Amino acid sequence: MWMRLAAVAAIAFVPCAHAQGSTPVTPFVDVPPAVAAPSATPLSLEQAIARVARQHPDLRLADAQRPIWEARRDAAAFGPPLTVGVELENALGSGASRGFDAAELTVSLAGVLERGGKLDARRELAQANLDALAPQREIARLDLMAAVAQRYLAITEARAQLAIAQTDIEQRRRAVAAARLRLQAGASPESVLLTAQAMLAQAEVDRGRALQADRAARVALAALWREREPGFDVVSGDPMQLPALQPFEVLADELQRTPELAVLAGERRVRDAQLQLARTQARPDFNWQVGVRNSRDSRDTSLVGGFSLALGSVARAAPEIRAAEAELALNGVEREARALQLYATLAEAHGRYETSRLEVQRMARDVLPQLQRAENAAEKAWRAGAISYMEWAQLQAMRIEARQRQLEAAIAAQTGLIEIQRLTGQSMLAATSEEDRP
Repeated sequence: MWMRLAAVAAIAFVPCAHAQGSTPVTPFVDVPPAVAAPSATPLSLEQAIARVARQHPDLRLADAQRPIWEARRDAAAFGPPLTVGVELENALGSGASRGFDAAELTVSLAGVLERGGKLDARRELAQANLDALAPQREIARLDLMAAVAQRYLAITEARAQLAIAQTDIEQRRRAVAAARLRLQAGASPESVLLTAQAMLAQAEVDRGRALQADRAARVALAALWREREPGFDVVSGDPMQLPALQPFEVLADELQRTPELAVLAGERRVRDAQLQLARTQARPDFNWQVGVRNSRDSRDTSLVGGFSLALGSVARAAPEIRAAEAELALNGVEREARALQLYATLAEAHGRYETSRLEVQRMARDVLPQLQRAENAAEKAWRAGAISYMEWAQLQAMRIEARQRQLEAAIAAQTGLIEIQRLTGQSMLAATSEEDRP
């Protein structure tokens, strides 16, 4: 299951060409040379997942619990033990039977004959607990793989923030250079140059923050495979790649096979086995005993035997049966509530993905190109003295804000996609058409 998730989770960060052979989308955010050095080896999401799968202890918890339940299953296969007894009577008495002259020695073998299928019920309960480990292990794997994808996404977000900051720095540097020339020519006051330098300093602060965020995100990701220092410099993938999903109805059907519901199904089997075991207690067991008695006085040997049967077993078992029936009924309510919660979570994540994906596409197609052309035109107009510096600076800020908004929408979409993958564990991408491209 985790290898399947690794394959589908990686789609969140790879070009759309991986979705049924569609044409790759040119990302709007270009990674500057300061972010991705050509000589550095990229770390793919699949490689990160493989490292975590080999070393993270959460994936070994269920395997470590298996020997415990296997031992309990083997123990449940044993019936009540046989008992060997020795009984000495009429020894060390008084009168004519003093000493051991009239002693009677009985050697017996006793046991319990279980009724009502108690042995089979214990076996079924132990096996149900053992089988319940499988969906628990799958949930742990899916949760861990989703955590890897989230931390990987944090790195790609930091790299995209760094690219935006680098673009802002470049345009602010042009503004500082132009303001310096106009100040020297006496065409603008010194306040314009100081303002441009302050905005450049703010852009450099944003770059430093992005670098620190990138460092922190790489450390957090490397910690999942027990590295104190990240042994990689770059990652592959672009958060702007947002391919189309399958219809929501198809994804909702996948929820029926999610491990979270499988866990409740395993619990139902356990509770059903507990109910069957409680019902067997209503049938009392036979306690039997056979033996040989030897009389020292008469030198006679005789066979002895007996049995006993507990009374009131039905009344004593009734409370346990009612409790087991209530727990079994509760499981049905829990499954219904969990299924509704999963459906609502899937609907929210699917809606967030589609909304954010549309915003990313519209920003790339309708907003950012116009703002870039407007900023270039404003720069020429300001150099020619046709507009004020603040008009140019405002367009620069609008362009950066639009880039930030597009990135925030892309990260929201990627987060929703990771949640969908965690819920379904299935590939949910549809073929990407021309109109799906940003």
